[in-house]
Amino acid sequence: MNNQLYIIIGAYGSGKSEYSIHLARKFKDAGKDVVLADMDVVNPYFRSRDVREDFAKLGIDVIAPEGEFKHADLPMISPRIKGAIENYAKTVILDVGGDPAGCRTLGRFVDVINKRGYQMLFVVNTLRPFTSTLEEIITMKQHLEFTSKLSITDFICNTNLMQDTQQSLVEAGIDLISQAAELSKAKLGTYLVLDEYQNRIPDGIRGLQREVMSYTLKKPWEALVAKGI
Repeated sequence: MNNQLYIIIGAYGSGKSEYSIHLARKFKDAGKDVVLADMDVVNPYFRSRDVREDFAKLGIDVIAPEGEFKHADLPMISPRIKGAIENYAKTVILDVGGDPAGCRTLGRFVDVINKRGYQMLFVVNTLRPFTSTLEEIITMKQHLEFTSKLSITDFICNTNLMQDTQQSLVEAGIDLISQAAELSKAKLGTYLVLDEYQNRIPDGIRGLQREVMSYTLKKPWEALVAKGI
């Protein structure tokens, strides 16, 4: 299937929304007709809906609450998401809430998701709470799968400490997530690196592919500074 459905999940602070935004740009640059759906009803910050205006200029459709509900911390899911999933001409990315409660939103779409086929990508930062050990990663995976009624197909390593990231930290993260992927009979083929420290983290660690991302989402106070407030 040329135009696929990607479901991006991960614990709070994993970087799943940044990765969702990165994928949307990547597929658009490859000539795909892309839809990015913000289904995160858990985290009021770092949500993919924050790039809606910028993405509109690029021709990427972002589905998220609009108007007075744009920044609301409410469990609101647009009915347009079902239509996007059913439109096989589109490459669709679902940015899903960062815990089992957030994954519950997928339940109402499980039939159309299974009918279309999907890849469910579990973004893991082993330096964040709840995914710092093998047991925690497996437990989180099981909770996310049980709640969503879907199966994780791929692990994505996003182990980092932002500007303090070093190669040894990424290597340790890859090793830990590799164990989780093997136990889960899932794939691990990619590790993520921010462009600002990519010179420190080479491609090909443990035979895997490095994917370089830019830092897009800003904290609320960073956005105010950028506006001169």
